[in-house]
Amino acid sequence: MDAQKVDMFLMTNGKFFQSQHLNYIRERLLAADDSKWAMIQSIEYKDPTTIIIVSLLAGGFGIDRFLIGDTGLGVGKLLTCGGMGIWSIVDWFLIMDATRQKNMEKLQPFL
Repeated sequence: MDAQKVDMFLMTNGKFFQSQHLNYIRERLLAADDSKWAMIQSIEYKDPTTIIIVSLLAGGFGIDRFLIGDTGLGVGKLLTCGGMGIWSIVDWFLIMDATRQKNMEKLQPFL
């Protein structure tokens, strides 16, 4: 794949991934063929900043976990009222990395 396309992709979508994954993504995209480019561009990533705001406002109901695709954890968090508040507070520190990891899992099949 063209290096300019890859750099543009990383500039626009770099905030959706953990920093240690960026070099891996760049190397894999450079090695990929151009037929995957349209599919990679069409993936919708979750913004970690938006998820942390949702977690701060409605994390006790598990909405943040539902948004990133952790339905089971979302139901558990909803039924326990955010683990009596403790789980909600812990998630304030973990949810951004969890969101970036979910974004990486979305991209992984195309690399």
